[in-house]
Amino acid sequence: MKRTYSYISLIGWMIILFACKVPAITSKQENTTVPSTYGNTSDTANMVTIPWRNYFDDPDLISLIDTALRNNQELNIMLQEIEISKNEVMQRKGEYKPFVNLGAGVAADRAGKYTWDGFSEEDLKANPDKGPKYIGDFRVGAFFSWELDVWKKLRNAQKSAVMQFLSAVEGRNFMVTNIIAEIADAYYELIALDNQLEIIQQNIALQSNVLKVIKQQKEAAKVTQLAVNRFEAQLLNTENLRFAIAQQITENENRIRFLTGSYAPVIKRNAARFNQMEFKEMQTGIPSQLLVNRPDVRQAELELEAAKINVQVARANFYPSFRMEAGLGFQAFNPLYVIQPASIVYNLAGDMVAPLINKNAITATYYNANAQQIQAVYKYEQQIINAYTEVLNQLAKAKNYEKSHETKAKEVEILLQSVNISNSLFNSARADYLEVLLTQKEALASKMELIEIRKEQLSAKVNMYKALGGGWN
Repeated sequence: MKRTYSYISLIGWMIILFACKVPAITSKQENTTVPSTYGNTSDTANMVTIPWRNYFDDPDLISLIDTALRNNQELNIMLQEIEISKNEVMQRKGEYKPFVNLGAGVAADRAGKYTWDGFSEEDLKANPDKGPKYIGDFRVGAFFSWELDVWKKLRNAQKSAVMQFLSAVEGRNFMVTNIIAEIADAYYELIALDNQLEIIQQNIALQSNVLKVIKQQKEAAKVTQLAVNRFEAQLLNTENLRFAIAQQITENENRIRFLTGSYAPVIKRNAARFNQMEFKEMQTGIPSQLLVNRPDVRQAELELEAAKINVQVARANFYPSFRMEAGLGFQAFNPLYVIQPASIVYNLAGDMVAPLINKNAITATYYNANAQQIQAVYKYEQQIINAYTEVLNQLAKAKNYEKSHETKAKEVEILLQSVNISNSLFNSARADYLEVLLTQKEALASKMELIEIRKEQLSAKVNMYKALGGGWN
């Protein structure tokens, strides 16, 4: 008999071991190797240590950013996502702890007349002195249940939820960085447009005066109507540019209103600061600092950690699960007898469940968790490469536009001199009016382009700060 029992136990354990067999998978290890420097510089000083209030020294811009950090709807939506993730951690934390519930119930039923229960009820009604006054079920008690987290499945699920929560926090930080950069970009573009509009207004006044002179010369028979028409057409073209710039100003103001979540009637700014802003040398640090400073890189890293833990959670599904249940309370057919020592009821049970046949669902979950972990590795590596290339692009942009601004400023200076020279030559009949037209047109275009280049320099200043991971702290 003992030998038979031993055989049965052995077969049972073999079945359990077979049920717990886990399929083989191939995982992937992330590669966090980055170049040691950005080009020829190896200075570890990094401008992301500068708070954004000090990095952007324009008080009007700082005020707009403050408003956006309070009111931006997308950011507030992200804050609620963080709260949801936080609640998920709380939920997961409770799953591996014992559950204790209080309960009470009242039940009544009527059995068929021609059943033993029904016969007893009829007999009791006919002879009430033989039994209880009430026929029913009255109970009250506490119920206990606990899934024993032997394989740390529930604890790992909680760790994964914590990683997702921290990832959501980093996502919020990255959004703050993006919002600050977007507002700064829109603000600089707005004051650049203000400066372009001022240049156009100045040119309209200049061309209007020239047109008056041309009309006077036409009356004196020094030029033909063709010259008058050409100068008038140029004036109309310049006036048309004013409307296009005005539309761009309106759109940028509305973009800032959207980002700040406000209906401010006026976007306060000082366009005179546009040409007074200094461009200090950009301290980029070393590429490895991106792994710490960039919120999106840290977010991808935390998502990868969560994906790794989820593989362990899915793996635990192949192992037996153990559960304990217990109850303690009172139960009686008469409510007067419920709170009596003789009415105490209790139960205690434990069970073990292991998958045996048709494990397709948990196998698919396990394979999916591994695939998601590999996917998270690629996303993490992609974020690192993207961060590095963004810094390189902004470094090149800052250097190239600095040189471009120097050459364009010289061009503007030469063309402004040419405008004065052409006007003098034309007044002394030593130059054709077409030379005057062409010189004025080229001077206007160059001044507009100089402002565009200046705006791109400011854009490089903003985007470099963002690319290095600044602005969220």
